[in-house]
Amino acid sequence: MSVVHDTTIGPLHLDATARGLTLLGFWPGEAGDGHGPEVVRVLDLARRELDAYFAGTLRAFTVPVDLDTHPAWDRRVLEGLASVGYGETVSYGELAASVGLGPGEARRVGGAMARNPVAIVVPCHRVLGADGSLTGYAGGLERKRTLLDLERRDSMLF
Repeated sequence: MSVVHDTTIGPLHLDATARGLTLLGFWPGEAGDGHGPEVVRVLDLARRELDAYFAGTLRAFTVPVDLDTHPAWDRRVLEGLASVGYGETVSYGELAASVGLGPGEARRVGGAMARNPVAIVVPCHRVLGADGSLTGYAGGLERKRTLLDLERRDSMLF
């Protein structure tokens, strides 16, 4: 059951299984496994949490994420993003090191970020180049900057 949710950064495409969110992207993806009550619950929670995030009142998503169909390599890297909190950033190399990879694995980490099916909830926008520069983002660098600015602004308020 795929839905489109309008946000301040444009429409976001959402999809889910009964286990969790499988898509939060800037373009449509493949359809999930139906539209039972658990899928509807996951999608409703995702929409509410996205609205609160963009309003600046949510710092940590609780909507479950289902990455079961993604390669273990990508899951390992995406799960490593859990340690990068709201308003914080990390470089590709630092993220590689934090999940036990060598210094030469930064490019592979970038590949996992590019394949992240649940942007924002799994916050790949918080990953920067080694020199702190904005690099690659499926939604475009303007959206990445907007998300980082939102988090940075709200972090200063507390």
